[in-house]
Formats: sequence, structure tokens, C-alpha cells
Amino acid sequence: MKVGRCACGNTLFFNNTICSSCGRAVGFLPDKLQMSALEPIDNGYAAALDAEAHYVPCQNQIEHGICNWLIPATEEPGLCMSCRLNRTIPDLTIPQNLVHWHQIEQAKRHALYSLLRLGLPLISKLDDEERGLAFDFLADKDPDSEFTEPLPGQEPVLTGHDNGLITLNVAEADPVARTRHRQQMGETYRTLLGHFRHELGHYYWDRLIAATPLEAPFRELFGDERADYGEALARHYEQGPAADWPEHFVSAYASSHPWEDWAETWAHFLHMTDTLETAADFGLIVRRIPGDTTPDASLLAITLDADFAALMDQWLSLSVLTNALNRSMGLEDAYPFVLTPTVRAKLQFVHDAVKSKTA
Repeated sequence: MKVGRCACGNTLFFNNTICSSCGRAVGFLPDKLQMSALEPIDNGYAAALDAEAHYVPCQNQIEHGICNWLIPATEEPGLCMSCRLNRTIPDLTIPQNLVHWHQIEQAKRHALYSLLRLGLPLISKLDDEERGLAFDFLADKDPDSEFTEPLPGQEPVLTGHDNGLITLNVAEADPVARTRHRQQMGETYRTLLGHFRHELGHYYWDRLIAATPLEAPFRELFGDERADYGEALARHYEQGPAADWPEHFVSAYASSHPWEDWAETWAHFLHMTDTLETAADFGLIVRRIPGDTTPDASLLAITLDADFAALMDQWLSLSVLTNALNRSMGLEDAYPFVLTPTVRAKLQFVHDAVKSKTA
């Protein structure tokens, strides 16, 4: 993620609402994909980076202090483009849910930023019920449970995607519950942001691959998605993955069905491009792209316009570095995955699908 600069020169991070140095209000400008300091004007703010650009705050910031995305003054006030995607928010009569919702929204906005930066279509179901996107943030109904477990006989809320509707169990915002689930599922990585990226991968399979010329090459590389999905998942949970899954898939879960392979690979593509953007913005270019004459901070060249092999070269160098830094701090690896040639071919397919859609 790129950082911004306040009018006072202080660094602004993606989730900031106030400059920690001078106290100015700050926010994210979705139409410019930038953080900016804000100067109060009648009925809103002027952006410090462009005094002619005027904005109003999102209603969720006014009522709940939950959002730092702004709305151009030329548009109708209310909810920002991120919050308009919410169909169901957590039950705020449960005090802890406000904290959880805040964490969920931060992760969601981070994921949406990636889509906007890559130029992918982002449509609310309010505008297009059939092809749009929406989110339900739901909780299991036992308020006395430390981990918000379901009541006896009640079906638990499952995080997932269905025709553009992404459901997230609010318990995933509880780090204790999330760690327990990660251990139960034998996962090496489980985060709120990872959930959003994975489920958005399902949504964009429908938008980029289904019923397009990419369907046939997808099946050659990932497998035939017409295989029964329910049976495939049941078999995965009952029997586990094949012993040789690391040779062909980025995660054990990716081996369960071609749709899950795509979603896991899509999530890793976003992991890569976002982390490389952050590294480039901080000047931490491990190795320049061969033949690239653009400045080091030319982030689009790094993520889409560059040859994929060069992008992968950058990523492998950076992931080794970040893992080494974590180990120096006594932490687990930031990126505990091995990218085999087969997995890299799948990542390139995602890269090329995004590039073709945004060309």
C-alpha cells in the first residue's frame, strides 16, 4: 500500500483518520486512490493535495467512526463506495461487534483498494443485482460464547461466496478464534484480508473467466470446474489432500476443487502485487526489473505491465527478505508458501486475465 503525506509532511497510512503530528483530519480519496490531509470548508472538506477537490465524509464515519473513505462533493452524500457494498453489518447492540466491524472494514477497504488500483470492475448489487457485489457480516447467535459459537442445533455462519454475495463470519475478526480455526484447519496463514481476497477471487472468476474465451485454458491449467463442488469439498475434508499437493497447488485447500484453486491463486496474486507496491513505495526494490527504464516507484509497471517472470523474480526476492526479517524478530514467516513451476503458471494465468480485462 502506498503511504501519503500530510500537509505538515508527516506520513499518512491507509487507515488513518487524523494526522498524528498536526491533528488534521485525513482520509482516503477513492477517485484519486490517495490518502490526503483535509481542510474544513462549508459542508465538507477540501483535499490538501488538490484544493479544488471537495469531499464529504462517509455516513459510517459520522455515525460510527468506522470509515475513512470520502465521497466527492459532486456525488450524493451518504455511504462511500466501500460501505455501499455492505448488505448486512454486524449487530451493534453487542458492544464487541463494533470493534470487530472496524477490523473487518479495514481489511475490506484494503482488498477493494487492490481491485481499484488494478482497474477491475467494482459494482454494487444496489446498482446491478445480477452482476454486482455485496457483503453480509454475520455472527453465530450465542452472545455468551467467547468465540461466538452457534447454539446447539444451529447451523454455523460460513464464510463464502454466492453469486456476488460474500458472507464473512464476524468471529474471524477475533484473533483468538481465528488462530483456533487456523490450527483446526491445519492452515499456515489465515487473516481477514486473506478471506476477502479469496472470496473476491470467486466473484471475479464469474466476471473474468466464466463463459469467456479464457474458460478453456482455465480448465487445462486448473481443472474442470464442472466437477461436483459439494462432493469435492466433502472428499477433501474426509480424506485430506493428496500427498503430492505441494507440487501442484499453492495450498492444501486449493487442491479441493478448481474453483478453490483459482480463488487461492487469485488471493496470492493480490498478496504479491500489494506487497510489491508497498516495497516500491518505500524504496525497497530488491532488484530492478530487467530492461525497465521507468522510475522504481512505477508501481503499475511492477504489477501488470512488466513481464510476469520479472514480477515473480521481484516477489521471490522480497518474500525471502520478509521471511528473514520475521525470523530475526522471532516471528513466523510472513509468506510460508512454496511457489512451484505449476503454481507460478497459475499465477501468470491470473496476472494475464487481470491484464486483459484492464487493457
